[in-house]
Amino acid sequence: MHLSKSLRIATFVGAAVVGAIILVARLTLADQPANQQVAARGATSYMPVAQTEPFGKLVARMKRAKAGLEKEHQQLLAARYDLSNHAAAGVTMFRGKPIQEGPRAKLAKGTTWESLAAMSPADIRAKNLFPQGFMPLPHPHHAEGGMLFPHLQIDEIRKQEGRDLARFDLDFDLPDQFLPEFPPPIFLTTRPDLGDVSQGKVVTLANFMAMFDGILNPKQLEGLRLLLTAFPQQQFNQTEDRRTEVASRGVACFDCHVNGHTNGATHLVGDMRPQEFRHRIDTPSLRGVNIQKIFASQRAMTSVEDFTEFEQRAAYFDGDPVIATKKGVNILERGSQVHFMAEVQKLFDFPPAPKLRFDGKLDPRLASQSEMRGQTLFFGKAQCATCHPAPYYTDGLMHNLRAERFYDMKLVNGEMMGADGPIKTFPLRGIKESPPYLHDGRLLTLEDTVEFFNLMLETNLNKEEKRDLVAFMRAL
Repeated sequence: MHLSKSLRIATFVGAAVVGAIILVARLTLADQPANQQVAARGATSYMPVAQTEPFGKLVARMKRAKAGLEKEHQQLLAARYDLSNHAAAGVTMFRGKPIQEGPRAKLAKGTTWESLAAMSPADIRAKNLFPQGFMPLPHPHHAEGGMLFPHLQIDEIRKQEGRDLARFDLDFDLPDQFLPEFPPPIFLTTRPDLGDVSQGKVVTLANFMAMFDGILNPKQLEGLRLLLTAFPQQQFNQTEDRRTEVASRGVACFDCHVNGHTNGATHLVGDMRPQEFRHRIDTPSLRGVNIQKIFASQRAMTSVEDFTEFEQRAAYFDGDPVIATKKGVNILERGSQVHFMAEVQKLFDFPPAPKLRFDGKLDPRLASQSEMRGQTLFFGKAQCATCHPAPYYTDGLMHNLRAERFYDMKLVNGEMMGADGPIKTFPLRGIKESPPYLHDGRLLTLEDTVEFFNLMLETNLNKEEKRDLVAFMRAL
């Protein structure tokens, strides 16, 4: 009897303590704006499997919310960046698309890039002067996430295949002038004599045989077919918790990596939780995969075969195997399908760089004085070559820039402005062809990139040095 009473008292006290902890947690979250709350640690990262809301009501609800979400996100972009169309004179991508110039990240009133670079990271943080455009870039609806495609890709796939990559709840956010040219050229390591083999077209299931028969062998053609084949994905599938009005066949690898390059499509990394800490992904180019040692911006997968096999199991479904099973995960066979797809990816080459020698350095007979000065800076004062050595301008490693030295953590439009952590070193060969920059696309131009790293590395470059460095990178 005495023991039973003690147990009841202990149970009551324990329940009271738990209740107090929950109450404190709720009060802590209540102090934050309603749309700026971070999920409590231990909250499940699994999505609900059952779709209980009728699909028609889900579509209507999300369509009503779309304009408000887009307005909020566009206000964030406008506050961070100058989004005007201002092209550099005489500089284009391979097929003629103009390249945007100038740093587009906005500075606090009364601040210049020179005055900012003269300050310490601690001072910049204390005075809240770090450019907002240099902080993590949220997804257009970070709480929702998912794959989003530029309208040019949506229109072309709809025209060629009758497959719709448009979502009813969200649209892509960045203006066309800050994206790679469309369609991008295709260069093959096996046939450099052919130059661009794209014929000015977007390669799809409808035309790949006509474009590549006689250039690729049968095994490679099969790998290319698989890269062009749509398979179910989180937002694009047959279930009623999809984000397309009509049931979808899914997405293909080349819906983001169009022509073995990139169209700037965005997503959220599937490897971290809670949602507020997930990073936006800017689709990287597949050019130069054959010389890379690390795949995915943070997962550090050590072969393109691993990446190819697990991308559709993991990233396609936000790292949730239960939802993947429900929506129709595509399990690739390692010995043939994965091997074929990986082999094709390793064929995509960087664009020609006529001013570079075999060692990746400039030929002084062809380069301008500005480009030559930029090269000296790149391998010297600017410290770029620490992580980006010639000839392909990557060290094949991961590095943590610790950008969080410059700002306080806070929630912005659903994403925590926190630490990026280690990020792979992307190759800089052909870099002018692949805007926007950094793993989440937060840097819109090469000038933004130079200003960002001038702060990160505390190199105190002057205006002329920055111009020369940009000129050099445009020649890579």
